[in-house]
Amino acid sequence: MNICVIGSGYVGLVTGACFAEFGLTVTCVDKDEDKIKCLKAGKTPIYEPGLEELIQRNTKQGRLLFSTSVEEGVKSALVVFIAVGTPPKQNGESDLKYIKEVARQIADTMDGYKVIVTKSTVPVGTGKMISDIIKKNQKSTIDFDVASNPEFLREGSAIEDFLRPNRVVIGTSSGQALAILKDLYRPLYLIESPFVATNVETAEMIKYASNAFLATKISFINEIANLCEKVGADVHMVAKGMGLDKRIGSKFLHPGPGYGGSCFPKDTRALAQIAKNNNYEMKIVNSVIEVNKQQITMMIDKIKNSIDTFKGKIIGVLGLSFKPNTDDVRESPAIELIKLLEKRGSKIRAYDPVALENAKEVLRSRKITYCNDAYDVAKGAHVLVIATEWNQFRMLDMKTIKQLLKEPVLIDLRNVYDPDYIRKLGFTYTSVGRP
Repeated sequence: MNICVIGSGYVGLVTGACFAEFGLTVTCVDKDEDKIKCLKAGKTPIYEPGLEELIQRNTKQGRLLFSTSVEEGVKSALVVFIAVGTPPKQNGESDLKYIKEVARQIADTMDGYKVIVTKSTVPVGTGKMISDIIKKNQKSTIDFDVASNPEFLREGSAIEDFLRPNRVVIGTSSGQALAILKDLYRPLYLIESPFVATNVETAEMIKYASNAFLATKISFINEIANLCEKVGADVHMVAKGMGLDKRIGSKFLHPGPGYGGSCFPKDTRALAQIAKNNNYEMKIVNSVIEVNKQQITMMIDKIKNSIDTFKGKIIGVLGLSFKPNTDDVRESPAIELIKLLEKRGSKIRAYDPVALENAKEVLRSRKITYCNDAYDVAKGAHVLVIATEWNQFRMLDMKTIKQLLKEPVLIDLRNVYDPDYIRKLGFTYTSVGRP
């Protein structure tokens, strides 16, 4: 079976490469010519562990192809996945201009029955919109079905998530489309991955509801952490005690500077706006968004409490991506932290194992000194801040770090280190939610 994936960003590339690994012939399409040239050369424009090797192997074996032509991809495919971006508008609503553009291109090029599948995270009702656009723009009446197959990929673990998913959600009202999509995912039956078959609207909602709930867990534990500091409790033990309850679970109960990335901020705002458009206020989701905004300000306060003034102080920041094992800096708490520190007159020294170039594009500040490693960041800094919990920051030689710093101040926003150990070394140490 041949399939086409339109949009060769994070979701599209992982989807295309993993389906090729299943043995399917996949054409990944993107209008960015430089990106397609890069992919044809076996290089990935994003950092995701294992993805480049997967692309190189399947390209070499002829199962994974890349093109800038939608027509080339669509005409040879039975199933067409739409994986283009849905950036937020000013009001938080998802901008569907790329989805609409692709739907028109599919209508213009299809020459036989196709299953059109949304992989992009889209508002409820998008499936019907795509169907209407295709019907309106077809040159002649050709049968097709529309389906929703939302992705649940964690950046940094995306290959594992695709090949061994918690569940596969397929939304369609067509028995034929359902059978075809189940056939695509047939390799997963061997590992007994659960399948959820429903209508398009429910599948679209499952994606938003899932991300909003995970974001809620993060904001909730951050509020608990803030209260723990005031009453002398240890948020890690609180989270452990909560997580052992199977009704709650331990995942996403990790306090820190708030959530970021390409999904949670965008999807929570979009869900709140979907509700508003339907005359309903999502009070919990709105509170989750507000708590997340507030959290970064509280991290700034932690730094302020450890130094007499921001002005003229050199602050070292370890980690720029929104989480480890990715180069994604979209809505990264570390990036927001740096912006706020600069506004208050601080000078920044920063390092990240893979996200430096992306951070430079976002920050565009000549005042930031980008360093070669964690020890370089510490040289001459008044404060060292751990903003992203990369593994290589977990076992630093803290005695050397102390010697390099102007003042032995460590602000551990990811609770990487043991407070007693660090304080015994002579550091002024601050973490999140621990006495």
